[in-house]
Amino acid sequence: MKAALIAKIRALQPLHLPLPPTLIPAGFPSPAQDYQATSIDLNELLIRDKTSTYIFRITGSSMVDAGIADGDEIVVDRSITPVPGDVVVASLDGEFTVKRFIIDRQGQGWLTPENPQYPALRIEALSDFTIFGVVTRSIHHVR
Repeated sequence: MKAALIAKIRALQPLHLPLPPTLIPAGFPSPAQDYQATSIDLNELLIRDKTSTYIFRITGSSMVDAGIADGDEIVVDRSITPVPGDVVVASLDGEFTVKRFIIDRQGQGWLTPENPQYPALRIEALSDFTIFGVVTRSIHHVR
């Protein structure tokens, strides 16, 4: 399955969509401006390294305060070396999860949710623990 997924990612063709050079304010409206439309390639915008990037659909609500909600897609880059504070896809004792990777002052590793209704997961010394990749983007569904 992994090889098939990598082949699909490598075969991605540019998807150019119109991108006006005008910023859209999220506050008060501004007067209309003339603009010359350009385009943006979503592959180029979302994917830094095609051979190391995966997109996963999220289930659950443990990361809502990080802007990752149930049903959203996340872009995960395996080529990035994770550092404390990164949101990661990790495997802990055979179960995959998306959490913020933390190392506390005592050197203890944690996978912490971004929702106070969920507990942090302590990474025990004898745990089967692997970080699959670093989350670089969340494609959040508005509707």
